[in-house]
Amino acid sequence: MKLWPFYRRPEPDGRDAARWVVIDVETTGLDPARDQLLAIAGVAVHRRGERLAIALGDSFELVVRRADAERAPVDKDNILLHGIGIGAQRAGAEPAQALQRFADWAADAPRLGFHVAFDHAVIERAERAALGRASPALWVDIEPLAALTQPQVRARALDEWMAHFGITCLQRHQAAADTLATAELLLRLWPRLRAEGATDGPGLAKLAAARRWVG
Repeated sequence: MKLWPFYRRPEPDGRDAARWVVIDVETTGLDPARDQLLAIAGVAVHRRGERLAIALGDSFELVVRRADAERAPVDKDNILLHGIGIGAQRAGAEPAQALQRFADWAADAPRLGFHVAFDHAVIERAERAALGRASPALWVDIEPLAALTQPQVRARALDEWMAHFGITCLQRHQAAADTLATAELLLRLWPRLRAEGATDGPGLAKLAAARRWVG
């Protein structure tokens, strides 16, 4: 599946409004300190008062050119997982261009994801390598938020949470589809997050940290 370079960043309207971005990446492997970034995708959620909604028109999707794509061995299992073939890897955007576009789109919005430490490490390393700096944006993991607000659910993986809530995903391990499924999960958690007072980025981060202390 080809990921098309696409991004827009409309802002939520109103004084009591906020914008968060749900992020997912695809990489050449599972080691965030060594493997290369292949694609970044994101979709924003806009909060207006007590209402939270996915903003499909506020989204980002881009393949990043792999620096060693010309000489790297073909990892068929990895390609089958995310669907980004060698041709797409070679034709992707230059890393500096891709990371700057992503930074422009995400801006200073809190960055959310499921088991987001991996995405955070991969993007931060890529930002430092391509741009010479890393964004100071707040990162928040949705997994501990799900576990803390839904203690009766014995789920750990994203697929298990999706099954619990009946969330479908067009193609798992394809970054854009995964961000949409993760954003749907966030919406299912929203009533309890709101009841806990976690209605902004710092509030979400504080609640996620509380889960780490009790978990």
